[in-house]
Amino acid sequence: MLTIDLETARRFILGKQGLWPGRRWRGARGVERALHALEYLQLDPLRVIARSQDIQLHSRVLDYTPDQWETLAYRKRKFFDWGGWLATRPMDELPYWRVVMHRERDGHPDTDPRIRRLGREHADAIAEMRAILSERGTVSNRDFEMATRTRTQSYRGRKDSALALYYLWRIGDVMTHHRENFERIYALAEAVAPAAFLRECDPAEADRFLIQKEISFHGLSRLQRTADAFHRGVPFSQSKPIREALLADGTLVAVQVEGWKPVHYMLGSDARLLADVAAGRVPKAWKPLGPTTTDEVVFLAPLDNVSARGRAKLVFGFDYVWEVYKPEHQRKYGYYTMPILWGDRLVARFDSRLDRVTNTFIILGLWLEDPALGKDEAFAEALARGFARFKTFLGADTLNAKAIPAPMLRRRVSAA
Repeated sequence: MLTIDLETARRFILGKQGLWPGRRWRGARGVERALHALEYLQLDPLRVIARSQDIQLHSRVLDYTPDQWETLAYRKRKFFDWGGWLATRPMDELPYWRVVMHRERDGHPDTDPRIRRLGREHADAIAEMRAILSERGTVSNRDFEMATRTRTQSYRGRKDSALALYYLWRIGDVMTHHRENFERIYALAEAVAPAAFLRECDPAEADRFLIQKEISFHGLSRLQRTADAFHRGVPFSQSKPIREALLADGTLVAVQVEGWKPVHYMLGSDARLLADVAAGRVPKAWKPLGPTTTDEVVFLAPLDNVSARGRAKLVFGFDYVWEVYKPEHQRKYGYYTMPILWGDRLVARFDSRLDRVTNTFIILGLWLEDPALGKDEAFAEALARGFARFKTFLGADTLNAKAIPAPMLRRRVSAA
């Protein structure tokens, strides 16, 4: 078992996710490489300043522009979206995911039981949607008027047609052909995915793959049965023998992080990267193409894996909760607050909005973990650069920084 300190763990996790020591990808090819490194790009429809998935790629890819990932997924067919935990995945992984899709169809105990129930309760609508897709090619939920459908009470849709299409998507019979205003436009799977990827691989092979992907996604993982992991398909009823076999052949390595009680796991193929980080070196593959995160801060998307769902507290000692779903009177910071990464630490957070009438990026508040940063010249410069790049990414004409409380930070950001 390897033993590492928290700084090494933090840098390794950030580096695996393409966030440290700076952006190392650029352009369309860079977006593709970033999506592979991320393992999963979680998708969210909410657009306050920008969608979470676009902010996540902006923090990793130089000169990223919103919706570049959609070109790769829906035009070039290099990625597909799927799952109760909605995320893009590389198209060449589809044979593994078809195992999970068919487990959902068949009611496997490690899958969401609600999916099979949908199949039973809406069998007639499902057969109807199959026939319509065969005839029309593409279909969206909006193609069916509420007055012509059976009303439902599911959070997945208010019409039986919506639930039928969702069911077919979850079991892999249909896929997302493209999106319009983020809404899925469905097509039969054979009309979307290359034929070579529509085969189902060996289930045992899929199980090994799923566990390795889960660990790579986290960098260091406990392999817990959390709701998020469950929806990504990890077969937890069989995870222990699979994990032991992967440890025995060196595919996985056990890691003890100083200060963390549970043992975590990493990919054996990442051992060289971890050794470099532990020795104080930046791995060659991680060399940034532009400014480092010390020279220019990076803003983390609300659903970024390194900080979402309580991970910010564990890895950075930074208590972060996305407050978008909290009633206003219960919010401590703001509706769309995002963490600020400087170097290898989360040092602040800010709330903002984009006024689309005046095309102004408005900072609604900025909160420092250490008030002394308000007078730190290096941080002020890094913060100003980060906001300048973010303003360009948003396509805003102006930036309003009046709500930043620290005078020096406010002046620097306004000037940038």
